[in-house]
Amino acid sequence: MARSYYSTVFEQDAAAVWAVARDFNGLATWWPAAVSESHIEDGKAADQVGCVRSFRLGEATIRERLLALSDIDRSYSYEFVDPAPFPVTDYVATVRVTPVSDGRSFVEYSVVFDCAEAERGHWTAFFAAEVFEPALKALASYLAA
Repeated sequence: MARSYYSTVFEQDAAAVWAVARDFNGLATWWPAAVSESHIEDGKAADQVGCVRSFRLGEATIRERLLALSDIDRSYSYEFVDPAPFPVTDYVATVRVTPVSDGRSFVEYSVVFDCAEAERGHWTAFFAAEVFEPALKALASYLAA
């Protein structure tokens, strides 16, 4: 298994960050430069474990299933719904928001996954630099506005 990780500090407190980040269907709201549309399938709620979000990222349609959501831990985890948009398997990503003592928040985005051994370095770097970092930067910009 491989692991990719990105973290940053937000100026807003954890409650404010989590209020926006916890919306599993919120990508098109706070990351409109990358996500043109997003919806939850089958009329389920965006915080209902098992719901599937379908969104457009560039020209690709990506589907992800919510595996866990905890307001106590301020975290959620999700997996790809087949077919996966990348050549990886057993992909489970987690977003976590933790309070910092000075009123800011620490935000982590990570994933564990499997792929061909020769491609691990590529996908580990890709998820951190091309997905997690720009997503969290977009969320920070949205909250700062």
